[in-house]
Amino acid sequence: MFEHGPNPKSAERFLVSQRGHGKRGFSLIELLIVVAIILIVAAIAIPNLLRARLAANQAAAVESVRTITSAAIVYSSTYSTGFPDSLPTLGGAVPASCNGAVLLDDVITTPPHQKSGYKFGYTPVGAPIANSPPGCPAAYNQYLATAVPLKIGTTGQSSYCADQPAVIHFDTSGNLPASIAACDALPPLQ
Repeated sequence: MFEHGPNPKSAERFLVSQRGHGKRGFSLIELLIVVAIILIVAAIAIPNLLRARLAANQAAAVESVRTITSAAIVYSSTYSTGFPDSLPTLGGAVPASCNGAVLLDDVITTPPHQKSGYKFGYTPVGAPIANSPPGCPAAYNQYLATAVPLKIGTTGQSSYCADQPAVIHFDTSGNLPASIAACDALPPLQ
């Protein structure tokens, strides 16, 4: 059969076809399968990531409202007066004073009073106390601290509020409570 030896041209064609086959790359079907797998993984992971972010924002908002109420109580006892008139009064720079108590982070005490997807508010309620210390801002017997999501359903779902008993209440609609009575009518956090 091979009287004259192997055919050199057929061996050369075999080597060229083997080299060309190794350099072809991926087929379109293979690439589409990889893209489909990536999209499936993303479709599973992204909603879970968004839910986790929303839950983290809500937990941070509850802690910030708790911190605001604690700061208001510390302010009242430190300066022997009522509750402060605003969030900036609870912030400020060292040295602390009744005009800037340095009890809260500047992120919350400076406009726009936003942190972790929530907008924070602090409203003094009632008439100012008559005997505020000289040089200090007006003090009050009541206040309402609030946290409302910047975009309901995206940065947070529930709004939160607290007044001087420091009980935090929540509203699953994300609306801002209009008064202390409206806040107290909402269910408390357990």
